[in-house]
Amino acid sequence: MENFNPNRYAVIHEKNPREIVMLRGQGCSWRRCRFCDYHLDSSADKTANFNLNREQLLKVTGIYHKLEVINSGSFVDLDEPTLSLIEKVCEMYRINQVHFECHWKHRDAIADFRKRFRACGIELKIKTGVETFDALFRESYLDKGIDTDKPQEIAEYFDEVCLLFGIPGQTVESMEQDIRIGLSNFERVCVNIMQENLRPIKPDPRVIALFTEKLYPKYIEDSRVDILMENTAFGVGGVVEHAE
Repeated sequence: MENFNPNRYAVIHEKNPREIVMLRGQGCSWRRCRFCDYHLDSSADKTANFNLNREQLLKVTGIYHKLEVINSGSFVDLDEPTLSLIEKVCEMYRINQVHFECHWKHRDAIADFRKRFRACGIELKIKTGVETFDALFRESYLDKGIDTDKPQEIAEYFDEVCLLFGIPGQTVESMEQDIRIGLSNFERVCVNIMQENLRPIKPDPRVIALFTEKLYPKYIEDSRVDILMENTAFGVGGVVEHAE
């Protein structure tokens, strides 16, 4: 893989307008998902991570008073100086809502973070990658690491969910059921179309074509559904290489 610095800051003007930063931490501590190599964007060097994160956070302007913060792991994996800087930037630019991502395994840490940010006048919206609500498919094939088959239980911790479509074995019916369950239990749904990477599960062009024909037109105007046909559709991301 070539060395490439992914874009790490962008502004989303459509559907829930907000700024977005792609930060770097120690990486996902699960690292077992058979479809994801996102953890390659990580480093054990906390100082280097903070310097990179500070550079991106200083680009924030507060234009929409909302900020989404993503990284290759859960937000709890970010270093403390980065978390403190997020708070300071939000205070400086009157940002009152921050969207974070988090793996199911860290769900018990979320309440304390909500309380911490609430004390600064910041509401947290926490998103998790459930990929599909078909628990057997999700855990036996994707190895996602979510030990419940109840969407309502997931919703006790998380406000938003990511779904992954374009996987071999999915159908129009299964994908639409996932969207409906997501909308019934969560505030927002983000549909990600599978992109080929270094992991063993590869995207199925036939499934992607079915989604594009049957479901994309149906949900693209839904204000609660984000659809990312490419993983850089929010303006951040790209090819990354592990940083030691």
